[in-house]
Amino acid sequence: MSHVTIRCRQNGPFVVEGPVTVVDHEGNTFPIAADKPAIALCRCGASQNRPFCDGTHKTCGFEAAETAGSS
Repeated sequence: MSHVTIRCRQNGPFVVEGPVTVVDHEGNTFPIAADKPAIALCRCGASQNRPFCDGTHKTCGFEAAETAGSS
């Protein structure tokens, strides 16, 4: 099994590195190119390409900077 890493980008998306499958609430799989090394998942809720990030977080005022040591 390959290792998957999820990075929280400051004021940005979750970047998922490694082989993953993204499935909607009905069980349908979103297409992801097999050669794509990472995907970015929207956290701001404003992307026009949800669940994937389209960069809208840069202009909608989204702020999030979680760190592993905070709770």
